[in-house]
Amino acid sequence: MTVVIIGGSGFLGTELIRQATTAGHATAATYATKPGNISEVAWYPLDLRDTGRVDAVMAEVGPRLVVNASSGNADWAVTAQGPVRLAMAAAKYGSRLVHVSSDAVFSGARVHYDESCLPDPVTPYGAAKAAAETGVLLVHPEAVVARTSLIIGDGRSVHERVVHDLAAGTREGALFTDDIRCPVHVADLAAALLELASYDATGVHHLAGSDALSRHELGILIARRDGLDASRLPTGLRADSTLPGALDVRLDCRATQRNLRTTLRGAHQFCRAPA
Repeated sequence: MTVVIIGGSGFLGTELIRQATTAGHATAATYATKPGNISEVAWYPLDLRDTGRVDAVMAEVGPRLVVNASSGNADWAVTAQGPVRLAMAAAKYGSRLVHVSSDAVFSGARVHYDESCLPDPVTPYGAAKAAAETGVLLVHPEAVVARTSLIIGDGRSVHERVVHDLAAGTREGALFTDDIRCPVHVADLAAALLELASYDATGVHHLAGSDALSRHELGILIARRDGLDASRLPTGLRADSTLPGALDVRLDCRATQRNLRTTLRGAHQFCRAPA
């Protein structure tokens, strides 16, 4: 099977490439600014705002599966409209599509969200991700939209680097005690995405860890795992800050997990300190 990873030079994209190539799939990947450092795959520059370029890459690669792990932050043209262009091209060339979305599509008003819950975003980024979900499923009804949460991975994620910097005193800021999510390990997430692609899943799925934690609680687990002084991690309340966004969003993944062999571990498990 030929697989193309959109956003292959990113954190999740790199893990998707690793797992796809390990499974023996012919793999290509795209990048926005510079290619990743995995030489076993073919790299293609891609701007999701460029419809012609999206079509050209799809025509050249001819993938059986497309996994969109790209991130354009709050850039509407990239994050909202880009995935729809990609979905149109995937449908045109008969490719399976798995589009990675985010718990940012929810406001936190109801705290617990399963796959049937409709988006109610409160940030520009969340609105862009919600619009992408709607557009992707409209133009490619057989696509998978997979919502996830904070992605963690053995010291390599943005969240883990923040914890290290705060513990070292090289970064200003705080870890919020009222900002709650369901962190997921990048290896679990990548495996689950590829597994969803391997059978006839369609529509919306939730892929997040089984533990709901505040960012400060997550930081403590990361610090202890990595031998850092967790007492040095500053705390704060997101509600008292000027940062927009939901406070407490917990993805209910039970419906999706029942159909997966991959176990979506909780942070207490994957951040366990070595014995």
